[in-house]
Amino acid sequence: MDKQLVAQKLESLRRCIQRVESRAPEDLETLMTDLDAQDIVALNLTRAVQMCVDVGAHWLAEHGEATSPRTMGQVFEGLAMSGVIDDKLAERMRRSVGFRNVMVRNYDEVNWEIVFSICKHHLGDFREFARVFSDLLENGV
Repeated sequence: MDKQLVAQKLESLRRCIQRVESRAPEDLETLMTDLDAQDIVALNLTRAVQMCVDVGAHWLAEHGEATSPRTMGQVFEGLAMSGVIDDKLAERMRRSVGFRNVMVRNYDEVNWEIVFSICKHHLGDFREFARVFSDLLENGV
């Protein structure tokens, strides 16, 4: 596994989380009217999901099963099957891919209530993911 590449992606993930924390308004009403906060939060949450997918796909390419994941969500399923992350975190991260797809492809109108909920209640999922891979890097896995 390219440790430097993974470390760079984990650092980028940490910066994304910090940006969301620093720019997410305290209440939903403000988020719904503050276009700059919307842009900063949405971009950084989208990037955070992408960093997790990239790190997970990189690990699976090196250590995972013979078949590569065909979707972003399958990256997290593969990590759970390999015992890298638990099933609950894998499910939450898999759902984050759906969020990312809405933000990137604008399949639906953005639901700012969901974005606000992620900002206030689910940033820990990204931190937990980063912690797992930081530990793997430290232990040389």
